[in-house]
Amino acid sequence: MTTRVKICGLGRPADVTACAAAGAAYVGFVFFEKSPRHLTLDAARDLALSVPLGLAKVALTVNADDAALDALVDQVPLDMLQLHGSESPDRVVEIRDRFGLPVMKAVGVADEGDLAALDDYMRVADQILVDAKPPKDAALPGGNGLAFDWRLIAGRRWPTPWMLAGGLTPDNVAEAIRLTGATQVDVSSGVENAPGVKDADLIAAFVAAAQ
Repeated sequence: MTTRVKICGLGRPADVTACAAAGAAYVGFVFFEKSPRHLTLDAARDLALSVPLGLAKVALTVNADDAALDALVDQVPLDMLQLHGSESPDRVVEIRDRFGLPVMKAVGVADEGDLAALDDYMRVADQILVDAKPPKDAALPGGNGLAFDWRLIAGRRWPTPWMLAGGLTPDNVAEAIRLTGATQVDVSSGVENAPGVKDADLIAAFVAAAQ
């Protein structure tokens, strides 16, 4: 089974081209002003319109209100919304119902105590992003280049599609997949040569290693 890869935090047309050439399944655009990968709606719309058919366009938001999501969905052609904040299961349902788009919910994991939340969100989200929980002093909810102990989810099977994230690189993604059984993986900082600056060679290497 081929592992599906999501490259998150794209900022330039060349990044889209690199993802398509490498065989990624998803591209992610970040809408969070504190992030070095943050896009304006105009920039995101131009990028999204350049994405070839068959490559799913995902918008990462953090505790966005309805007005912000309305503007985003109105202006940027998208295939999925990714909620990367502290959105409750009820909020996930609200967003799914309001916008009619599949919703992926990120859930941070640091220890076994965090796994119960995965089950709560599995019931309401279309997909789950199993990510490393950010440190308490982190400015960003994701994209920090940190991994969690993959053995925590080794051998677990969930009914909802899920994606592994957190500290993945071309060097460790094959081992992460082997340990967790993940069929989908997500990377952002692991294919950059500076914060927010994607590297086409690293994207190609990551997708090849994952597959």
